[in-house]
Amino acid sequence: MVGHGRQQLVVTEVGATMRSYTVDGRPVLDGFEPDDWSHSGRGQVLAPWPNRLGDGRYEFAGRSAQAALDEPARGNAIHGLVRWLPWQVEAHAQNVVVLVCALHPSPGYPFCLTLRIEYRLGREGLSVTTSARNDGDGPAPFGLGFHPYLTVGTTTVNTAILQLPGTRRLVLDTRALPTGEVQAVAGTEHDFTAPRAIGHTRLDTAFTSLERDGDGLAWASLADPNGECSVSLWVDRHFGYLMCYTGDTVEEALRRRTSVAVEPMTCPPDAFRSHEDVVSLEPGQWWEASWGLRPG
Repeated sequence: MVGHGRQQLVVTEVGATMRSYTVDGRPVLDGFEPDDWSHSGRGQVLAPWPNRLGDGRYEFAGRSAQAALDEPARGNAIHGLVRWLPWQVEAHAQNVVVLVCALHPSPGYPFCLTLRIEYRLGREGLSVTTSARNDGDGPAPFGLGFHPYLTVGTTTVNTAILQLPGTRRLVLDTRALPTGEVQAVAGTEHDFTAPRAIGHTRLDTAFTSLERDGDGLAWASLADPNGECSVSLWVDRHFGYLMCYTGDTVEEALRRRTSVAVEPMTCPPDAFRSHEDVVSLEPGQWWEASWGLRPG
């Protein structure tokens, strides 16, 4: 656990997962209890690829890989390989914790990687900085995502006010894999570029072409209808995609449509097969990206 003023964050050593984030005891994340585990990806780190990988099979730099199909109904591997692994605490202070994971070569990822994540609380909220290093002797593919479920205390997401910076969305097939078609959201039910109530819209949607401020940050937000509670999520330029999920199919029926997952991603679903926006890490190369949450 780390804290700063009225904020408290709990991160587990399994998966470097964010179990809870509160301000004055009010949940910012819809997480899970100490005696439970992370259902539906709650608070998890998604690496070395985020989202889905069709058939779990890909090739990179002359190497072939086959990952386990942990979404068997759709024939996909999903959310990478580190979310159930033990991470080691490298540093821990009052308001910051740093965890490290060594990913060794395996059938699903025949490369060698070190991951380092810093969770830091400050006056402006939570910042999350991830570093990745290729410890192998050849190039390695890399993609990163996170899976925070945001809550502003509404009973369902229907009344929550959502704003997303994505001006285009990826069209997905029945396996939730990109078809290659990209559509503008303007004038459609997927347009949340201006804040509005979610209503009955169902989202499990990858947004891209993110609008950014002068510092290169893209901002999403969720607020209650009375304007009394809100949370903003920002991503730096390394995150070119936001997956938004209104929780219609989460495992626990009572938790469906009770919070919104706004998921920063550096590459789209199925990127290891399409090679779209995959980072190619050279031996010994470090790579770094940041995102964060700002409670209102």
